[in-house]
Amino acid sequence: MAKKFQVTIHEPWCKGCGLCIALCPKKVLELNDRVKCEAVRVEDCIGCRQCDNICPDLAVTVKEREENA
Repeated sequence: MAKKFQVTIHEPWCKGCGLCIALCPKKVLELNDRVKCEAVRVEDCIGCRQCDNICPDLAVTVKEREENA
C-alpha cells in the first residue's frame, strides 16, 4: 500500500515566492488567486519534502498521513 502524505500550507507565512512549486516533482503545489501556495494535487505527493526544505518562511509542512483501513 502506498504511503499518503498531508501537505499543509501556513498561508500567512507564505510570500508566494514559488520555490516550492518549482521543486515539486509531482506538481502538487500551485499559486492560488491570493498569490499564496496551495496544495491542489495532494494525492500525488510522494513525500520527498523538497517543498518543506526549500521554503524560506517555513510555511510548508509535509507529514505522513495515517490511513485507517
